[in-house]
Amino acid sequence: MLIVQKYGGTSVGSLERIQAVAGRVAAAVKAGNKVAVVVSAMSGETDKLIKLAQNICQRPDEREMDLLLSSGERVSAALTALALQERGINAMSFTGRQTGIITDTAHTRAKIEKISGERVKEALRKGKVAVIAGFQGVTGDMEDVTTLGRGGSDLTAVALAAALKAGLCEIYTDVEGVYTADPNIVPEAKKLDKVSYDEMLELASLGAKVLQTRSVEFAKKYNVPLVVLSSFTNAPGTYIVKEDPSMEKVLVSGVTYDKNQAKLTVLGAPDKPGIAARLFSDIANAGLVVDMIVQNVSSDNRETDISFTVPRTDSAKAREITEKIAKDLGARGVSANEGISKVSVVGVGMRTHSGVASKMFQVLAEHGINIMMISTSEIKVSCVIDAKYTELAVRALHQAFGLNGKSPVKKSTKKKPSPKK
Repeated sequence: MLIVQKYGGTSVGSLERIQAVAGRVAAAVKAGNKVAVVVSAMSGETDKLIKLAQNICQRPDEREMDLLLSSGERVSAALTALALQERGINAMSFTGRQTGIITDTAHTRAKIEKISGERVKEALRKGKVAVIAGFQGVTGDMEDVTTLGRGGSDLTAVALAAALKAGLCEIYTDVEGVYTADPNIVPEAKKLDKVSYDEMLELASLGAKVLQTRSVEFAKKYNVPLVVLSSFTNAPGTYIVKEDPSMEKVLVSGVTYDKNQAKLTVLGAPDKPGIAARLFSDIANAGLVVDMIVQNVSSDNRETDISFTVPRTDSAKAREITEKIAKDLGARGVSANEGISKVSVVGVGMRTHSGVASKMFQVLAEHGINIMMISTSEIKVSCVIDAKYTELAVRALHQAFGLNGKSPVKKSTKKKPSPKK
């Protein structure tokens, strides 16, 4: 069987860890499999490169950043290939360009357009292990290096598995699979044996850091068999699969959070057609992704406040654009709040069961947590709250929906006996 294995930054974080990865790959080869390996940069290397660039200039050119940041994965790929060769495994490393990963021209967040993979296929035919530098590609004219955004090595692995028609794509991380919540916050969190593509897509987009969102989209689109495993243990992982009827029996599969959020509000904009279109068109043209949107109209229908959320890392850029638009529109101003987080519950069971939203709101209210914004889909409910309440909210919701293995705590309806006189 052809297997694509992806190893994250912590998995290749030192020479000792790279040797351990080589041992795991060698075991898969000796078991009779053909193996293509995708690697991230060594843990901390990308952040180190970003800081180096920022020490040169405050806003580095995105084209130059792509060339700089892509070097981290190339180092990991070459070292992993060398470690395999030392074990007697015929291995060869490849950059994104050499792999034939063609992308659009959106530097630092490029999208994959196609993968030829001819050199990788040839290496596999000759019995070699192909070690591919993740996170990177090249523009269609083959002139510029591009990168795929944070977590882009996941996307490289899934896209390569689809292009090679691999029997399995294994994503190795520092956790043993997908959990019902972050175990660092909820010690009672359980590892899931399997989760649907749609659930994983929601979990990833809502803050779960196990898989990059775009990699899950790609896996669903091309039906790539996917499993999340730990490179530090031999424990069975979590399979990402097509939805089956048994999954709907579980009301909520997981609780997740995202602290990388900022809320911007345009105050006192004229309430007339085209205001929202103008605002969000300009933000979209700047390549910024908007998540939640709430509009409040004044009682006299003359003014409106428009609030929306963006990743905190894009807050400064979004505010700059929004303030310019607000001034042009004659709005009173723009406010920003970076002290927020988004807490969400996810589960395909929501499609056939009601009451999830009301229960979530009730639990947050009982713990004195105010809700600023709400967003829903078929299989998730998200609330924006004050960031300082994030961990409390996650723990309370995890318990309330019975995800710690116990039944949700129910309040007793029995009346307390009257005190004796």
